Amino acid sequence: MTVKPLESLPPTETLEMESGLKLVPRLKFNFIVYPSSPSVSRSLDEWKLKRALIDFLKTSLSVPVIVPEEDLVIKRIKELKTRKREDPLARGTLFVRDLGFLKTANKRYEEEEDEEVTALEKKFLDWRRFLVEKLDGIELNLEGIKFKLTVVIPESDNFEEMKKAWEEFDAFGNRGYSRSGSQGPDTITLRGAPSRWFAEPRVSSKPSMLVTHTIFSTFGRIRNLNIAVDDDFGKDGNEDGEDIISGLHCKITVQFEKHRDFYNALKVLSGRSLQKQGSRLWADYEVTWDKEGFTQYSRNQTQVNGSRMQEMAAGQNKNEALRRQRYSGSFPDDSRRKRFKE
Repeated sequence: MTVKPLESLPPTETLEMESGLKLVPRLKFNFIVYPSSPSVSRSLDEWKLKRALIDFLKTSLSVPVIVPEEDLVIKRIKELKTRKREDPLARGTLFVRDLGFLKTANKRYEEEEDEEVTALEKKFLDWRRFLVEKLDGIELNLEGIKFKLTVVIPESDNFEEMKKAWEEFDAFGNRGYSRSGSQGPDTITLRGAPSRWFAEPRVSSKPSMLVTHTIFSTFGRIRNLNIAVDDDFGKDGNEDGEDIISGLHCKITVQFEKHRDFYNALKVLSGRSLQKQGSRLWADYEVTWDKEGFTQYSRNQTQVNGSRMQEMAAGQNKNEALRRQRYSGSFPDDSRRKRFKE
């Protein structure tokens, strides 16, 4: 477990958590593929596009970026026969996980930890911005046919933009945080978390309130917590939805007692992937801040749920607490659950 304060955690450093979980830094980019010429009607070869983009990253930048094939996902858009000439051909996601070259901070900051973290954050953001500028609008030639990419940083990976959004919301549309003494939002929502990683080992494959509370307590004291099945996660990138297994992912909503803990949690979770000890699988979740819905609900439940979770976290009456708090509502008992594959 790391003992470094969250405020001093550089964007290039891994955070160790409870239950064998860790948050590993990475860059994530979403892109859309268009034909360079509207007259192009030929279908797109995803494998050739993937190889061309990997080669571009490796050979065309000042610092070579090595991306394994599994970290570049391309989904061809279906119904090409009915598409308009200006419509895209495919969507994709690029992950850059090797950030070792960013970890070398300026030597003059060696004795000033806060300034060193600030320098690393600036270097991280500058490199991310540089990569977007290099990729956005590039043309890749596939056997004489050119395709153009538009590249963006996903909302859930852009902490600076989320911070700007809640500050504007707090200033101009503040309905959910009008309670006395509020200094900003306090609730995060995380989608795409593997259900099994938040379950009680050897007890159930369903997420446990106790385990989840313990994991997210890494960021601070929790006022309220909710877990739900998230079968819709990933359907945007998989139009058929045929390989979306029910109960595979869960949606976790956490309300912290202090805005500062919310702030640190969102900042650390943004721009990282979840990994389980002993597993080679990455969980590339999405995280955002909750405007008002959960906050309004939780205000009516704070005393009941808050005291109950404190007892659970303290380990009192663990077996009884597990029977009461183990999540069961949204996971059908009569459906055969497929095992979460690693």
